[in-house]
Amino acid sequence: MGKKNILIVEDEQKIARFLELELKYEGYDVTIASNGREGFEKGKSPDVDLIILDLMLPGLSGIEVCRRLRQTSDVPIIMLTAKDDISDKVTGLDIGADDYMTKPFAVEELLARIRVLLKRKYQKNNDEDILEIGKLKLCKNNYKVEYDSENIELTKKEFELLEYLMRNKNIVLSREKILDNVWGYDYYGDTNIIDVYIRYIRSKIDQKYNVSLIETVRGVGYIIRD
Repeated sequence: MGKKNILIVEDEQKIARFLELELKYEGYDVTIASNGREGFEKGKSPDVDLIILDLMLPGLSGIEVCRRLRQTSDVPIIMLTAKDDISDKVTGLDIGADDYMTKPFAVEELLARIRVLLKRKYQKNNDEDILEIGKLKLCKNNYKVEYDSENIELTKKEFELLEYLMRNKNIVLSREKILDNVWGYDYYGDTNIIDVYIRYIRSKIDQKYNVSLIETVRGVGYIIRD
């Protein structure tokens, strides 16, 4: 399939150069953009297999670049930031980023996450496309969720979390297992981000329709029962 092309959108020249050398050593082709607008234009290319996107950029912010790219592309995006705030993580993931890393980080961890995202992008997925539990219906092909035929607007990560819970209905899923399968890597104990997303889903489904869809199993994780 040839070399994978990774786009680095980073205004700090030393960081961009360091990442370029490490990725080329690992066998990737690398393209660099030094500001948001350049990153957005280069990110639209179908030749880009993955984007490493800094949050704080001149021209366009990383958040805005990601939001614009998600209108037409599902290319994997890893966001980088110097801020270690869960609200920044949630914002980045909500607007479509696939992963999030806080500077400084170990390059080995970044490489591992890149491998996970590229594998996920290219592996064939033969899972069934429509899931139903009671009045809840999830259609994977068009990212559509309905309850009693009424459309529910979910973010990308909310959809992926709900899909994983529905595919494993009647099974108690630990927070660690959810992190590994929905986020695609070990979040180093930061399992509270799952609780944040469960609250989001509950506010849009359980509370709105007065149902108890997602159950908390104290000290373990969560379950959806058929």
